[in-house]
Amino acid sequence: MPPFKDEHILVIAPGSQTTLAQLGLPESFTPAQLRVSTRMFPAEKKGEWEPLKVRERKVTKRKKEVAPEPTDGDTTMGGTDGETNNVENATEEEDTYFEEDPTTEEGAVYPLRHGRVVDWTCLFALMTHIYNTLSPPFHTPILIITQPAWTAQDHETLTQFFFEKFKTPAFCLMDSALAVCYAYAASTATVIDIGYEKCDVTAVNDFLINDSGRGTAMTGCGGESMTQRLLELLSKKGFTRDMCEQLKRSGICEVLPSGTAMPGETEMEDTNVNPAAAASAGANAAGLKGRGSVADSVAAMRVGAGGADGGDDAQDGEGEDNEGVLDVATIVASGKTSEFLARKEKEKAEKAEKAAAKKAAQEAANAPKQAKLPNAKRMTATFHYTERRPLEELNHNGKRPLGSGNQNGEGEAKRPKTPELQDSGGKTELERVSTSSNQTNGQQNGETTALIRTDVEVGVERFQAATGGILDQVADAVHRCILSVPEIGKRAEFWDNLIIVGNGSRVRGFKDALLAKLNNKYLISPSSATIFTSELPSNFTTPVATGANTPQPQSHLSTSHHGPGVNPLLAAAVTASNPGGLAPPGQHQHLAAQLQMQQYQQQQQQHQHSGHGQTPTSIKLMKMPEYFPEWKDAGPEEAAFLGAQVAAKVVFVVDQGLSKGFMSRTEYNDLGPQGIHEFCM
Repeated sequence: MPPFKDEHILVIAPGSQTTLAQLGLPESFTPAQLRVSTRMFPAEKKGEWEPLKVRERKVTKRKKEVAPEPTDGDTTMGGTDGETNNVENATEEEDTYFEEDPTTEEGAVYPLRHGRVVDWTCLFALMTHIYNTLSPPFHTPILIITQPAWTAQDHETLTQFFFEKFKTPAFCLMDSALAVCYAYAASTATVIDIGYEKCDVTAVNDFLINDSGRGTAMTGCGGESMTQRLLELLSKKGFTRDMCEQLKRSGICEVLPSGTAMPGETEMEDTNVNPAAAASAGANAAGLKGRGSVADSVAAMRVGAGGADGGDDAQDGEGEDNEGVLDVATIVASGKTSEFLARKEKEKAEKAEKAAAKKAAQEAANAPKQAKLPNAKRMTATFHYTERRPLEELNHNGKRPLGSGNQNGEGEAKRPKTPELQDSGGKTELERVSTSSNQTNGQQNGETTALIRTDVEVGVERFQAATGGILDQVADAVHRCILSVPEIGKRAEFWDNLIIVGNGSRVRGFKDALLAKLNNKYLISPSSATIFTSELPSNFTTPVATGANTPQPQSHLSTSHHGPGVNPLLAAAVTASNPGGLAPPGQHQHLAAQLQMQQYQQQQQQHQHSGHGQTPTSIKLMKMPEYFPEWKDAGPEEAAFLGAQVAAKVVFVVDQGLSKGFMSRTEYNDLGPQGIHEFCM
């Protein structure tokens, strides 16, 4: 078989909502070049499928027909006598057009549900559409990323389809969890894949998948569950599912770690933590407030006394003996009553102006601080909701269509007015509508819909997308999966190599919240991990959780206790000739030494310290390597496709089938579809 080239390799990664595909392996691996929705639409002919919804549109045209009408008399050329009169007859004709609608999901069929294939005919049509879109050459090997929920029969069905339909020279199936490990360059890891409607948890040990305890297609903890949770909280405020989906994908939706107080709860906790301290603080504040009121009254009396004397004794600090005494008779006798009252009014006005200026300055100083608050500290936040609406609905009440100019064709086209939304029962809370600039000429381009953007305000409900047990369900699945690893000593490595992928984990703060949940539920401190071993003597072995290994002294190497691997005849011969346990002379001395060495090695293997595998002392997330700069912006959520490119390079180009990484056409002809189980990764 001739070697395969990088530019001929086809990689396809089917998903519940989006399918990734790419023809050719670049020098530096990049994200998928082709992204298509995992859906197909039934065609007009039964059994056929279309990638987009095809609509039938009928257009009525008026056609003018000119029918000559003869006149009386002879007809002469160029003369006026006997001219023919033309009569115009208008007829209507109805033309039928078929157009594709790329925005609608009406009638769409999704072949994958909860990670399982539910419609093979639709899936085959989707694979054919991707193959024809990329148009690979004839000598093209194909690698397919499989879902953990796919069965062995599903693998055989896919193998038969690709070999029979496309005549591929080589075919390979690779598990998605194993592909993630290839992307992270990790031989041992725990892969947590948060998908659209499901979650998969897989333990990979030395590039081998541990099927025991694997969490496959767990429902109720995917991205759709978070959307439904937001819809449950915000449906009373008029939110639709589309609005909740866009809210989940926006930057203001955040999953807070367990124990984190939401905005508005911190102040309540501070005042209610210690009632005695709060009461004490309140009493002190009340006492200070009372003192302040007395001081204010004393100051007012001082001002009054100074005004009665007609001088500034109160400002200079003189006349302290007469403070608080207001001699009304002296004020009236001096004849300056009006001046005194005017000065008091002026002082009040100045104080009010100073207080207002000080308050405005404080608000101006606090305004930038409020704007710089993080999202987790804000009571409300706003996100942009984009909606596609028909032009007829947007231009109701006789308004001018979007993008249309002067109806009479005179002068410049005026700027279209901002469309207004209809109020559906008073439930919508849309504040402001602004038309997208690239959609204003939708009607001129023949489009029947347009995009509008709306600013929607959301409260603390945006922090509750993962509430309702989603994090608990994923954390329990991770714990069960790692406990199912037969090698107890390697379980700590699985806890330290957690990998979270999947587009469902793109929600802000989801990975940190899941890590915090795992730490709160299953992490133990290193000091408590050694509580049962720190008091044991040095010559005692560490007991394990099975209860079969009882601590025994290792210094006594007597031959009275034989391990399961010791030859009983050899032991009987040695002990019979030497009942005291001493080494016999001559050749028996060598046999006794060999027997003692075997027993010692077996005891070391049985009582070897295996670590605390059931309860982790540390839980960490792995970081994706930065070998490929193109994946920095894409993120690790689609790391399975990167791992598929790495595996395709190794299997098809470097290895070229020496380690049976792929199934060739010749092997398929000999073994049939069932032979794929000997080659799939």
